[in-house]
Amino acid sequence: MALQELRCPPDALGGFPGYHASADCGSVPGRNGVAVLTREPPAAVRSWATVPPRARGLRAFAHEGRYIEVDLAGARLTVACLYLPKGGLPAHLQKPGGMRDQPDGGAKYARKMGFLDAFARELDRSRRAARAAGREFLLLGDLNIAHLPHDVTNWRPAQKMEGFLPEEREWLGARLGPRTLVDVVRQQHGDRPGPLSWWSWAGASFTKDVGWRIDHHLATPDLAGVARSVTVDKEASPDERLSDHAPVVVEYDF
Repeated sequence: MALQELRCPPDALGGFPGYHASADCGSVPGRNGVAVLTREPPAAVRSWATVPPRARGLRAFAHEGRYIEVDLAGARLTVACLYLPKGGLPAHLQKPGGMRDQPDGGAKYARKMGFLDAFARELDRSRRAARAAGREFLLLGDLNIAHLPHDVTNWRPAQKMEGFLPEEREWLGARLGPRTLVDVVRQQHGDRPGPLSWWSWAGASFTKDVGWRIDHHLATPDLAGVARSVTVDKEASPDERLSDHAPVVVEYDF
């Protein structure tokens, strides 16, 4: 189980009965934080707090609690968990009065794009390292990017929104391929709308099922080949929501 946006210090993480928690809560109070929960203590744990990223451009993010990976003890599998920066709009798309946030001249956009450029190299290293060790590789997490029109309810206007900008979608598409990583949820769900995993708190988005698919399982091809089912564990009513995301559950016959 991979968790993102823990938003708490390590001593407030709490217990998970039946699971061992490997976490990087970061050093930004009330922000970010990632964890991987396993039935047994993992064979190895690597976070950017303990093993600094090698890719130039990621060191500035190393204290934020955005990435952790574990080698499972009972299977030849490395599971990574990522909370990718939400980002913002480039300066030319920012219109005062038409945004939730104040215009920032594209600073958040530039920060996210810098992260993406560097993380592409870091992700490739992690995937190759797993392969060299005889392990499959699985990246789980909130990537804050929807890839295809089927991943957003109202995809046409979304093309000018952070998370569905052409350059963001191109970046995610470049990470996928028959020899690198497979979008397991799309593979299982097929070429049709959904399954959505995020809905805004505003309005009736949740009730009307107007949302985005930004929570992903990206697996090496052999692991993707043994995926058997995908379920989004969406709450039955808005009053039961614990988050604006819902868990994306994939069953692997591994």
